[in-house]
Amino acid sequence: MEEIFIVKIGGKVIDNEDARNEFLSKLAKIGKNIILVHGGGKVANQVLSSMGIEPKMINGRRITDAETLKVVTMVYTGLINKTITAKLNSLSRKSVGLSGVDGVLLDAVKRPVKDIDYGFAGDIEAQGVNTDLLLNLVKSGYTPVIATIAADKNAQLLNINADTVASTIAAGLAKKANVNLFFCFEKKGVLMNAEDDNSVIKLLNSENYPELSKKGIFSEGMIPKLENAFKTINQGVKKVIIGNSNDIEQFFQENHAGTLIC
Repeated sequence: MEEIFIVKIGGKVIDNEDARNEFLSKLAKIGKNIILVHGGGKVANQVLSSMGIEPKMINGRRITDAETLKVVTMVYTGLINKTITAKLNSLSRKSVGLSGVDGVLLDAVKRPVKDIDYGFAGDIEAQGVNTDLLLNLVKSGYTPVIATIAADKNAQLLNINADTVASTIAAGLAKKANVNLFFCFEKKGVLMNAEDDNSVIKLLNSENYPELSKKGIFSEGMIPKLENAFKTINQGVKKVIIGNSNDIEQFFQENHAGTLIC
């Protein structure tokens, strides 16, 4: 079976050109099968604010009204996706920029309204991932670069949480490949104390996670990452690591940096 590494990049690394380029320069040199999923929430927030639209987040997930959907679609699938894809290609790593719409890569459904109406936000399941498309690209030597906009069967565009996209792609591919999932951002890992960058929790599992969660250790933005990480482990993904983008090379080594989820 193919070994594939799903790498999700987000946080301040996306909107800081120097940090982003440093990360991509390291990634381009790694001789592994990689699928890169990117966020872009901070850049989208800046554009929204400049247009007089207030960004709204609940539990780390964006409330996506009609105007917000237009902006995030332009920012994610346009500016950010093509900037990253162009940079990787310039570094001699053959890359293809995609969204969930292209080739029906992600078959999404609008999130039902329960306690919170997230607007034009979507959800996907592992069976809704076009794994054949991804495997064909990887086998042909390309690195797919995926923006997290998808559509439902009625062609309605939907905004998907980037952590969810990375996790669901990993789970979908786990049926056909040996898959590892890496979440990269500006922190060194999952922190015991949000004010102490060195308070990295080295290991999170089904035993210590519920206890720490009850204590309110985890920030709102970290909660979707952790929920998705544990879900993918249960769906056959071999390993999940959350850590700093500067340590991306170490994630591929046995003595890795960051927080291991198992």
